[in-house]
Amino acid sequence: MLDKSKTYLVVGLGLLGGKYAQVLSQKGYRVTGITHSPATLDYALTHGYITAGKTEDFADLVQQADCVLFGLYPTVLLDWVRQYGHLLRPGTLATDVSGVKRGVVEPIQDLLPAGVEFIGSHPMAGRETSGIAHSAEVDFAPANFIITPTPCNTPAAIAWCRDLAETLGFRRITQLTPAEHDHMIGYVSQLCHAIAVSLMCASDNTELACYTGDSFRDLTRIARINDKMWAELFLWNKDNLISEIDMFSHALHEMREKLVQDDREGLEDMFRLSTARREAFDKK
Repeated sequence: MLDKSKTYLVVGLGLLGGKYAQVLSQKGYRVTGITHSPATLDYALTHGYITAGKTEDFADLVQQADCVLFGLYPTVLLDWVRQYGHLLRPGTLATDVSGVKRGVVEPIQDLLPAGVEFIGSHPMAGRETSGIAHSAEVDFAPANFIITPTPCNTPAAIAWCRDLAETLGFRRITQLTPAEHDHMIGYVSQLCHAIAVSLMCASDNTELACYTGDSFRDLTRIARINDKMWAELFLWNKDNLISEIDMFSHALHEMREKLVQDDREGLEDMFRLSTARREAFDKK
């Protein structure tokens, strides 16, 4: 269990940062917050997500923190650490929610003062909405939580990150290297968003709401997307994502060829393989 005598500072009170603050506060932990938006800060204070917070002149909050939870985009996170990381006290533990890890975890570890330990993590619980006002909609229970340690991390920090995930309510917690994480995320998350966006951009769909069924709605739910965040995530992981797009394009081309050739047996083979793999997925 996490130590309730510690102070947990959330930097970036957006969708996930706000949910972290909400859950920890509800469970009796002391949570403070930093955000650039006065409206967000007011919401967090009014709803009891944090006990104290600031939008500027927040050196005291940083220096008082025992644990720091970064809810920032990768570029903003690196900029924040360059500018304010020196304020963190030795012994402080920190983690993040970023959807990419290469180019993030190790540079942050290099930037932070001696005695401050950063361990990357990724709560795979994002939604098509954004902002603290939607954070209450996030449900951690069915979501995966991935810890991405490097050789710089201690067993104690890994255990702390696992305790954090368990306290937040995640039931499935796994561990990958930053490179393994980005390779995996290119397929199970970023490719899915790329397909949904491409499907919506391929045709003018303004009248389709009158005719579509659940399959189209389900497949395109994530096409309502946070443009700035996902453009950044795609570009940071573009080598993996391009490889996954190529693999998907090959599979789609294979299906197209079976249609051209009236290959019913070939189509049925693909459908059976798809069904078997989905059933195996559902069992887990």
